[in-house]
Amino acid sequence: MNGYLARPVPPAALDELRAADDAGRSPAPRTDTEGGAPLRCCLRRSRPGERTALVSYAPLRRWAARTGADPGAYDEQGPVFIHAEPCAGPDPEGALAFTHAHRTLRRYSAGGRILGGRLVAPGGFGSALREAFDDPAVEFVHVRAVEYGCFLYEVTRG
Repeated sequence: MNGYLARPVPPAALDELRAADDAGRSPAPRTDTEGGAPLRCCLRRSRPGERTALVSYAPLRRWAARTGADPGAYDEQGPVFIHAEPCAGPDPEGALAFTHAHRTLRRYSAGGRILGGRLVAPGGFGSALREAFDDPAVEFVHVRAVEYGCFLYEVTRG
């Protein structure tokens, strides 16, 4: 979408997660026989036969380490699917991923505090992101799955 950037899990973080996840566990790669897992490294669904890993990821903790912010109790970790080995990353011409289902947009301040959230129906991402970023206090937005609450990716102003 024009004006917004979907940010997958950063490559340096992926390298670390492939060795030990944010809960300190070693990943257990597997061959995905069915496909369809939402991959946070390349922002697409897995294909049958690809090697994937389900790892624990703490997006705010890693962001806070880069920025010096303290998200306090908002620091959380949760499960994300990634390719077991490095991949090409997202299609640079691609649109926002995983938007063909209901999602939650969670807004965050520059200090890592939650400023609000919104349930978004398919087709409503453009207006929901405009609404979020119309607030100058919003630094970034996390797109999350409704059914499990899992982090999908971060969106920033473009």
